[in-house]
Amino acid sequence: MEFNKHSAPQRRFLSLLLVWIFFAVPLAQASGESEGNWITTWTASPQPRWNGDFALPTNTPFHLWNQTLRQVARVSIGGERVRVVLSNKYGSRPLRIGAAHLALAGDESEVVPGSGHALAFSGDKSPMIPAGAEVISDPVDLAVTSLQQLAISVFLPEPTPPETFHWDGLQTAYIGAGNQVDAQEIEAPETTNTRIFLSGILVDAAEEARTVVAFGDSITDGNASSLNANHRWPDFLAARLTEKDIAVVNAGISGARLLDNIMGENALARFERDVLAQPGVETVIVLMGINDIGWPGSALAPEKKVPAAERLIAAYRQLITRAHIRGVRIIGATLTPFEGALDQSPMAGYYSAEKEKVRRAVNHWIRSSGEFDGVIDFDAITRDPKRPSRFLPAYDSGDHLHPGDEGYRAMAESIDLRLL
Repeated sequence: MEFNKHSAPQRRFLSLLLVWIFFAVPLAQASGESEGNWITTWTASPQPRWNGDFALPTNTPFHLWNQTLRQVARVSIGGERVRVVLSNKYGSRPLRIGAAHLALAGDESEVVPGSGHALAFSGDKSPMIPAGAEVISDPVDLAVTSLQQLAISVFLPEPTPPETFHWDGLQTAYIGAGNQVDAQEIEAPETTNTRIFLSGILVDAAEEARTVVAFGDSITDGNASSLNANHRWPDFLAARLTEKDIAVVNAGISGARLLDNIMGENALARFERDVLAQPGVETVIVLMGINDIGWPGSALAPEKKVPAAERLIAAYRQLITRAHIRGVRIIGATLTPFEGALDQSPMAGYYSAEKEKVRRAVNHWIRSSGEFDGVIDFDAITRDPKRPSRFLPAYDSGDHLHPGDEGYRAMAESIDLRLL
C-alpha cells in the first residue's frame, strides 16, 4: 500500500483502519474468550466456620499449611469450557492460592491422565483473594459431559484456616503434603467430607441451557444420603433433566433456616448470592423452614421460642418478591414430616405437637395461597399415610428427619418437570 499517494482524508481513513486492525481486532478476540452461555452447573453454598461452643463439630482441620486439597464435584450439565469459583467469603484475611488445577476425576484422589489444566484467575496462577471476596477462573478448554466428575486441586502455601467452608459435603476430599496439584494421585492423603473454599463450577453450555437452583436446608443438602454417591434429591433431579439442557444446582446448607444464622446465614441474607446471582438461573425451588420450627428448645437453640407460622410465611413472601423482581420463577416445596426427629440423639426435643401444628399451617399456606409459581408436595410423597406426621418407613434414613437414598430418589421423581 502506497500511503502517501492518497489524499489527506483518505490517509486519515487508512490510519484509523490500521489502528483498528492492530488494536481493536486483538482486543475483540481477547474479550471473545469469555463470550458464550456461561451457566452454573455445580455449587456448594459457602458457610462461616462456627465456634467450638456450638452443638456440632466443624469436621475441618485447624488449618492447611503447605498442603494440597483435592476436591471432587459432579457437574449437572456439561460444556466445552469450564470455570471454577473459589470463595473467601468469610475469611478474616486475604487467602493466598499457591496454585490451582482442574482435571477429570478418576477413582478416589486420582485424575484422568492427560486431562489436567492449570487454573489462572485474570491471568494470575497464584491469586490473593481478598477477605469477603470470591474469584472466578479464566476459561479452561475441557470438554465435560453431563453428570461427569471433576477434580479441583488447590495448593495452600501459607497457614490457612478454612474459615469459608461447606459443612455437609458428602464427598471425600483429599489433603496431601506440598504442592501436588498436578499429581495423578494425592500421596499420603488425609481426608475430610467438607467443602473448603470451592463454591462453584460454571460451564459454557448450549445456548438454550439454563439453571434450576435448589435452595434449602439439610434435606436439600442431602444429609443422611450415601457418601460419594450423589444421592441427594437435586442429584436425582439433575439426572432427569440433562437431556433438556437444564442444570440443577444445590444451594442447600445443612442447618439452614429462614430467619436465623449459625450454620450459614439466614435465607433472606444469602438468597441474592446463592440463587439470584447464579449465572443462567431461571427457576428456584425453595424447601426450607423445618429447622426454624424444630431447633427451638433443642440443644441446637435451647433459648429460642417456636416461631409463629406467619413469620415463616412473611419470609417466603420476601423470597417470592425478590425472585419475581429479577424475573426468576419460584417454586414452593412443602415441609416433610418430622415426628420423632432426632429423638435418640443429643438433639432430642426437636419435635413436639406444637411444632407439628406450625408445620401443617405452613404447608397449608404453601399449597393453597397461590403465591408461589408452582408447588412441589414433598410432604405428600414422603409421609406415612397411616401416621402423616411421620416419614414413610421406606423413605426414612432412620433419624425420622432426613430421607434415605430411596426417599431422596422418590422426592426427585415426584417432581412434574413441566414446573421447571
